[in-house]
Amino acid sequence: MVLSMTGYGRAGALLHGRDIKVELRSVNARFFEYSSRLPRSCAFLDDRLKKLVAAKVSRGKVELSLSIQTVTAADTVVSVNWQLAEGYRAALNAMAERMDLKNDCLRSVVLSRVPDVLTQTAAPTNEDELWEDVRAVAEQAVDAFIAMRAVEGEKMKADVSGRLTTIEALVGQIEENSAGRVQAYSDKLYARLQELLGDRNIDEGRLVTEAAIFADKTAIDEETVRLHSHVAQYREILALDEPIGRKLDFLTQELNRESNTIGSKCQDVAITRLVVELKSEIEKIREQIQNIE
Repeated sequence: MVLSMTGYGRAGALLHGRDIKVELRSVNARFFEYSSRLPRSCAFLDDRLKKLVAAKVSRGKVELSLSIQTVTAADTVVSVNWQLAEGYRAALNAMAERMDLKNDCLRSVVLSRVPDVLTQTAAPTNEDELWEDVRAVAEQAVDAFIAMRAVEGEKMKADVSGRLTTIEALVGQIEENSAGRVQAYSDKLYARLQELLGDRNIDEGRLVTEAAIFADKTAIDEETVRLHSHVAQYREILALDEPIGRKLDFLTQELNRESNTIGSKCQDVAITRLVVELKSEIEKIREQIQNIE
C-alpha cells in the first residue's frame, strides 16, 4: 500500500468523565520527525504517544495534539489548613473578648475567606487509567490518519503508474529511431565522401571502420535495456506493502541517469526530442515520490 506523507486524523471520546481529543497532522520530511502539544499534567504520556505513532509511521513530520477536558470526574481537592484556622479563631475570640465585641460573626464562612485556610490541589491521577483512555483515542486518530494517507497514496500511485507507461512508450520509440541510425550515418558519410572525392575510389574498409566507431560511441542498447528494467522494478516496488519512498527515490535517479546518457550519446534530432519528453516524465515522477512514505 502506497502512503502519502501528508495526512490528517482526529478522534475523540468521553471516558471516565474526561473528554479526550487527539489530532494528528503531517507534512513531508526525509525521516520520521515527531512533535506534540500536550497538557502539562500529561507530559508523562509523550514518550508513549510517540512510540504509538512511530509504530505506524516511518517518514514524515508528524505533530500530535492532545486535549483533555474534565466533565464529571473531580479534578481538584479542597483541603482545610486546620492549624491556621484554629489560630485565626483563637485570635478573633481573644480580640472580641478584649474589645467587648459580639462574636456572632465568627462563622466558617468568615474563616474560609482568610488566605490559605482553604487550598485547592489537583486530584491524584491514576496514570495507568489515563494512559489507557488516551491510548484508545490516539489509536483511533492514527487509524484515521493512516486512512487519509492511503487515499492520497493511491492517487499518487495511479499517477506514477501512468507515467511509467508513457516512459516505456518513449523508450520504445527511442529504440526504433536508434535502429537505423548507424546505416543512416554510413549512407551520409558515403555520400559526403563521394562529393569530396569525385570519381576516385572510396575505401570501403575505412568506411566500415568509421561506421563501427560511430556505432560503438553512440550505442544506447545498454541504457534502454536498463530503463525497461528500472520501470519493471518500479512497478514491483509500488506493489509492496511497506514504506517505499526511499527505494523509489533511488530508482528515479537511475532513470534520470540513463536518460542523460542517451541524450549525450545521440545527436539525432528525433531522439533528442524523445529524450526531452522522457526527462520531463521522470521529473514529474520525482516530484510525486517526494510525497510518498
